[in-house]
Formats: sequence, structure tokens, C-alpha cells
Amino acid sequence: MENQLIITNLTRNETEYTVCGLYEDKRLVEASAQPKDSESLLSNIYVGRVKDVVKNLNAAFIEIAPGMACYFSLEDLKNPVYVKKINSPNLVKGDELYVQVEKEGMKTKPPRVTTNLNFTGKYLVLTTGNRTLGVSRKIDKETKSRLKTLVEPHIPPEFGLVLRTNSQDAREEQILSELKELTSQAGSLLAKAPYQTCFSCVRRQPPEFLAVLKNVYTEQLSEIVTDDGDLFTAIQEYLKAFQPEDLPKLRLYQDELLPLSKCYSLEVKLNDALRERVWLKSGGYLLIQPTEALTVIDVNSGKSMVKVPKMKADGPNTNGKANVKYQVQEHYLKINLEAAKEIAVQLRLRNISGIIVVDFIDMVSEEAREQLMEALRAFTKKDPVPVSVVDMTKLNLVELTRKKVRKSLREQLV
Repeated sequence: MENQLIITNLTRNETEYTVCGLYEDKRLVEASAQPKDSESLLSNIYVGRVKDVVKNLNAAFIEIAPGMACYFSLEDLKNPVYVKKINSPNLVKGDELYVQVEKEGMKTKPPRVTTNLNFTGKYLVLTTGNRTLGVSRKIDKETKSRLKTLVEPHIPPEFGLVLRTNSQDAREEQILSELKELTSQAGSLLAKAPYQTCFSCVRRQPPEFLAVLKNVYTEQLSEIVTDDGDLFTAIQEYLKAFQPEDLPKLRLYQDELLPLSKCYSLEVKLNDALRERVWLKSGGYLLIQPTEALTVIDVNSGKSMVKVPKMKADGPNTNGKANVKYQVQEHYLKINLEAAKEIAVQLRLRNISGIIVVDFIDMVSEEAREQLMEALRAFTKKDPVPVSVVDMTKLNLVELTRKKVRKSLREQLV
């Protein structure tokens, strides 16, 4: 599989964006866009001040800047790092502590913060609140055991660790070197806590286009391509410092007659990813409609036609009718399976998160419904963001959830 990461500048609706597009076998599977004159709060660490504690919600609101209150679940209050503590065993109004933005503000919801600080590298994530050893679900059992044996003796007791998917292809010295570097970064930040001032941003994440380099599964990445000199220099410096093994993959695209975005049809594919209707090869289509509370996906047969044998003209034909019903149901299953595969692609491409409800074409057979659910679980398992296929309701509606981290592509571009 040939994977390419395209990083370029695009102008839409008089706003200039830096856009990242991940292509797998020439198909756009992931995309993100950030206005050039704005910065994301995601993963930044701040000295926050508790504005209010709402006990009936088991939550608090913590300001990371004057007037910018973020949601915090008290269930996540594990090993907090206080900068200033009011004389109380509980979290109370006026407390100042380190918090990290774990979810961007979306629609009417404020950003969400956590006291479990994450220090993310290419292979590892070092954590302060959750002091366990976790492993990516995409790593096989044998490799998982080997990696855990490697890192366990080197994890300081005050930290936890998560082995990322990229770690399965890394050399042992690369993993241990990154662990040492992340531990140094975290230790330095924690040691400075008593001297920090309220609302300070004590750790700012790199721009989105650089964060993508750290998060993408690089073993399958063949090229990192940009056509902008400033972006090329920034990427080059970042790779030299943090991912030198990926430096040979970087290429500066130079063709005045054919811009990079046109070469990869990036603008066209982004426009397609914002449309409600997605056509399937069979002639069926998906109708994807985001709402305030959830996303609804409707599967339709559209132009897809089932071929049925001709009925006999002389007298009743019971077997023929049964055969027609069977072929119709088989046809519906085929469309639904094709739709399930495309839904998994669209969730990742559009970065649809939260609750998703899918209305597949109704099928009579319980066996066919089970086959569809198994296929949907298999397709969504390939998504780097956790997806849970919950169940099929009595109305034949399929419920899914996808971890919500950042804004959807629609929210980023519209």
C-alpha cells in the first residue's frame, strides 16, 4: 500500500488554510484544515483556575484564560499537579492547577480539560494521572508482550505509559531514547509548577500540520509532500529534531503549471467530503446529515436494481416468487455491505465523532443482519480513532460511537 501525506495551503471563502491530506492508494482517507492565522488549543497545557464546582454534575469549570471556562469531570481528578491549592482536601473554587485541553470546543460545548497530562511522542505517550502501562489495540499479542517487557523497567513510578502503533516497527533504542526524552520534558514541567502564574500556557503543541507527522502511522508512509517553501523548512526542522528516520520521505513539489492541490485533486475531494450524498459503485448512496446531538446516515438503494427472473405467464408460480424475494434480500445485503465499508471511510475522512445512527436498508434475515454487523465492526476497526459499534435496535437502526477529539472536517472548513 502506497501512502502519501500532502501538506499545502488552500484558500476557501477568503480564508487561507494549511491543509493535510493522507492518501492511501491514491484515495484521500484523512484530512484536516487549520486557518493560518489561528492556533488550536488542543493538547496545550495551561495553569487553570477553578471557577466553579458543580456537584450535581460531578464536574467543575476551569478557566484557562480570563472568561474562557472549560469543562472538567471530577472523575478524572487523578494525581493533579497544583500550582496553588486552597486549604481543602477537595477541588474547590480558586484552586490553580495544570490542565491539558483534551477536546476542542464544539458547537455550543466548551473545551474539555483533564489533569492527566499527556506528553506525546512518535512511539509513546507519557501520562501523569493514569499511571498504568497501555498498548495500542492495533499491536499483536506477541509484539505487545515484547514491548511491555522492554519498557516496564524504565517507567518512573510517578508516570504511566502508552505504547503507540508506531512502536511496533521501532528499534528498541529508539523507544527507550524517546521514553528518556519524554520523562525529561515531563519532569521539568512538573518541577516548575510552584513558580508558574495563573493562565500561563506552559506547554504549547506544534501546529496541526506538524502534529499530524507525529500521529500518522509512518511505517506505511512512503512520502511527505509539500509545495510551500516555509512549510518545507518547518517540516524539515521538525523531522531533523524528532523523527530523523522520516526525513528521506520529505519532498518539495515544484511545478508551476500544476499546483500540488490540483495534482492530487485535493480541493475536489474536500468538496466531496462536505457533501451530504455519497454515491456507491452499486448505484446506491449514503445520505450523511450531521445534527446538533448526533450524525444520521441513511443508506438508500438509489439507482441500484436487482435482476430477477421472469415470472411464468400461465398460472401461479410459488417457487418463482420465493426466488424473487430471496434475490431482493441478497441484493439489499450486498448494498448494505458496500455501504458499511464506505461508512467506515467517511467517518475517518470527515472526522465524524460522537453518536452516529445508521439506517441501513431493512433485511428480513437475522443471519444477514449479523453478517452486516460483523462486517461493520471489521471495517471500523481499521480507523486509528476508536469506534464502537454498539448494536442494532428493534427498528433496524445501527448505533455507533466514535471518540470525539477535534472538530469535524465540516466544522473546520465551513
